[in-house]
Amino acid sequence: MKSHTQDTPGHYHTGRADPERQLRFDRGTLLLEGVAELPVGLETWFCYDPRVDAYRAPAHHYSDIIGPLKGELARNQAPRYQRREWSCALEMTPYAHQQEALDAWWATKGRGVVVLPTGAGKTLVGLLALCRAQRDGLIIVPTLDLMQQWYALLRAAFPDHDIGLIGGGYHEPQALTIATYDSAARHIERLGDRFGLLIFDEAHHLPSEFYRVIAEFALAPYRLGLTATPERSDGKDADLPALVGPIVYRKRPEQLAGDVLADFQLRPVHVDLSPAERDAYQRALDERNAFLQANRLGLSTLEGWNRFVMLSARSAEGRRAMRAHRDTRRIAHATPAKLRALGMILANHPEAKTVIFTEDNATAYEVSQRFLIPCLTHQTAIKERQDILDRFKAGSYLAIVTSNVLNEGVDVPDASVGVILSGSASAREFVQRLGRILRRGVGKQAVLYEVIARETREERVADRRRAPPDAQRKAERIEATLALFEALPPPDPDPTER
Repeated sequence: MKSHTQDTPGHYHTGRADPERQLRFDRGTLLLEGVAELPVGLETWFCYDPRVDAYRAPAHHYSDIIGPLKGELARNQAPRYQRREWSCALEMTPYAHQQEALDAWWATKGRGVVVLPTGAGKTLVGLLALCRAQRDGLIIVPTLDLMQQWYALLRAAFPDHDIGLIGGGYHEPQALTIATYDSAARHIERLGDRFGLLIFDEAHHLPSEFYRVIAEFALAPYRLGLTATPERSDGKDADLPALVGPIVYRKRPEQLAGDVLADFQLRPVHVDLSPAERDAYQRALDERNAFLQANRLGLSTLEGWNRFVMLSARSAEGRRAMRAHRDTRRIAHATPAKLRALGMILANHPEAKTVIFTEDNATAYEVSQRFLIPCLTHQTAIKERQDILDRFKAGSYLAIVTSNVLNEGVDVPDASVGVILSGSASAREFVQRLGRILRRGVGKQAVLYEVIARETREERVADRRRAPPDAQRKAERIEATLALFEALPPPDPDPTER
């Protein structure tokens, strides 16, 4: 299919006598040399750099610049990437939503973000984009697990090509390369001209201060973002259109349930604290709230939390308040009533593969010891973690417990039951955990349980992860990301919230 852009390097016949008019890549920027005066219309992107007596522009504006600039150049030495006739060895029959996503991305000149639920085949959309763009490609991933998954896929899809890796101890750039966000950010200044297509897997990571340079220092005219949840708590998802492109396609889990994804149910399970736990919880809550009120602090925003952390370190009273805050979380997260509820859930699904999620390692280890269930945390060695997942997939283990490490980028295709014993207010975390059990299977009915301590902060946290705060400003986020859940009222900004 014909390319959208005339982006290739080469010698141009401009009719001008000056052979030094050239464009080249220089450490994440574009350098226009041999031009005494900037051509009309290019001042939007270029500014004069007296250090090198040339005009400089951000590399990521290459696709905007090369069209109007071509008639002014004798040579375009900026891109090092090449056109490629990628021929995929895999038999690929995309679902309708995957083809629609690819077509929507291509219709916006190969720049944009595709939002699909976990398990809906975002990776295949990326593979289709590689074949459509026909350029050297760089896939950026947040974890080594995802790097391994992409590596296996690309080796199977393009067996006659070397697949490069950057990260995890490797630095082997090739025409098709996979890099972690960390490694790509460190090396993009030198590699930003090597690739014509960038694929950002889990693209919500990109707008952070450290990672955004991957997009800014690269001249790739084609860019694809893949994510289940583009929204960020800091609001920097608003930068994705400039870094990658607009959201060009979006599907919610319930739109694909029963067809592409498994049918699913959400079942909240409320448990009560014991009288002793209730008294301890209330004492800790009162001590924390007294400090918050005395210092006019609220915990409904990131800024409020940061101020609480800062002030708590400045006095004995503040340190007691922070300890009290942690006590409330510990009591709510680890009440024995939750373990009893978990025992009943496991008994009700004796043959189902189950993933149990916790917010902290201590609870995960306690569940592991109580029920003799393998445990995965960030402290689990790589080989041990892979062995546990392999045994889980093979059916040797019917349940695993984890604190956060399975939220993103780990394939757990056969799980049909999920249990959230504790979690944050993050909508992304909730959707990702739901996605762990949504991969389709014959006759599969997925169930996600939320075990919530009644009359504690967990009730508000559970509400907030379904209905993000600031509903008026982020109405589109609520509809697009979590419309599958019944709308709940935004949290009360009262600093003494439970």
